[in-house]
Amino acid sequence: MNQNKLFSQTRLQLASWYAVVMGFILSLCGFGVYEAIVHAHWQTLDRELEAVAGTLHDSIENKLKQPGRLEPTEEQLLSEPQSKRHILGAIYQGNYYVRLLDRSERIVAQVGFVPLGLPVTSPKTTWQNLKDADGNRYHQISLSLHTQDNLSWGYMQMGRSLKDLDDYLKTVKLVLFFGLPIAMILVGGSSWWLAGLAMQPIYQSYRQIQQFTADAAHELRTPLAATQATVESGLEMPQLDELEARDILRTIERQNRRLIQLVGDLLLLARLERQAVPMRLKPCCLNDLVGDLIEEFEALALANGLTLAADIQGKHPVEVVGDEDQLYRLVSNLMVNAIQYTPAGGKVTVVQDCSDRHAAIEVQDTGIGIAPSEQKRIFDRFYRVNSDRSRSTGGSGLGLAIALAIVQAHGGSLQVQSELSKGSTFTIRLPYISKY
Repeated sequence: MNQNKLFSQTRLQLASWYAVVMGFILSLCGFGVYEAIVHAHWQTLDRELEAVAGTLHDSIENKLKQPGRLEPTEEQLLSEPQSKRHILGAIYQGNYYVRLLDRSERIVAQVGFVPLGLPVTSPKTTWQNLKDADGNRYHQISLSLHTQDNLSWGYMQMGRSLKDLDDYLKTVKLVLFFGLPIAMILVGGSSWWLAGLAMQPIYQSYRQIQQFTADAAHELRTPLAATQATVESGLEMPQLDELEARDILRTIERQNRRLIQLVGDLLLLARLERQAVPMRLKPCCLNDLVGDLIEEFEALALANGLTLAADIQGKHPVEVVGDEDQLYRLVSNLMVNAIQYTPAGGKVTVVQDCSDRHAAIEVQDTGIGIAPSEQKRIFDRFYRVNSDRSRSTGGSGLGLAIALAIVQAHGGSLQVQSELSKGSTFTIRLPYISKY
């Protein structure tokens, strides 16, 4: 329960930090997008005002004769045009205004949309932002005017309402303001899900460590408890004759060997997994290895009422590069399992064959078989298909785990095919040197 709480807290912390970081990044991106939109619209607005104001400025300036005075032709030009194709047509149709100021900066004429309460500012500043009495903003450009004799006539100010731009930017702000929390909610949910996925292998590894610790403690406790019980029973006896003392010592010795074997298997498995075992690689003849193992386990098979046979495919020996001792243990572990899990009257067959790139050894038995649901777990440490039977025969549940580690250390593979009540076949494939 505490472990689950710890992982939940860690997951929450990972999700929270991820959400905070992503929120900061999204905020920066949102601010950057907003500034880019504002800059692009201001650039467009400046070009638009500059182009329209420049055209109108040239049209007016060509007809000016006296400083501060408009000729009848200018007054007619500045009146509302009949033809919308005139440059002033765009001014009357849009939110534009034009003001003509004399050299004393007094308004001589106004054209287009005239904002109420818009202050008259000094035309000496080219670009200005103004506000009218209602707080509406305007963007204005000021250009100097000259007469035909190149005398200073005054100034022309042309401005445009920013209401449409302000409304658009207000909409963008609202989208960003409400969009960011929604995005944060989505990021938070996604980060929780991703943190769960990221921690799943860690959680599984932690559970495997827990299970391994519990299994190892159980396996170590059994011989230790037997040894302790034997010692206690001996101590309770008032006198021990030589025969009783030897029986007690044999029991202790047997349990001690079991402990030594278990600890040795655990150390070997740990070293194989981190590749800390020195590999004495040399050419190994699989024919000789299989033959030696058949001779070694023939007596054990007979004692269990089984038939042990070898089936060597091909006429020539097959060699692989590997550690002979480890390969010997690899095949022997599979053969011991086959003998232990095959009832009397059954048969265990060791088949040797090779393909174009791999040498293969199959250990076939007619034993109890393995259920499909258990076939994925048989290579786990301390896992037994039939725990009661394997414990009675002294098995620790590490044989197949060690076999798989040895195969992987040699660049090979180990596979199993099995059917309940019909038997199992374990297939070893190793890269081979040559086929003579």
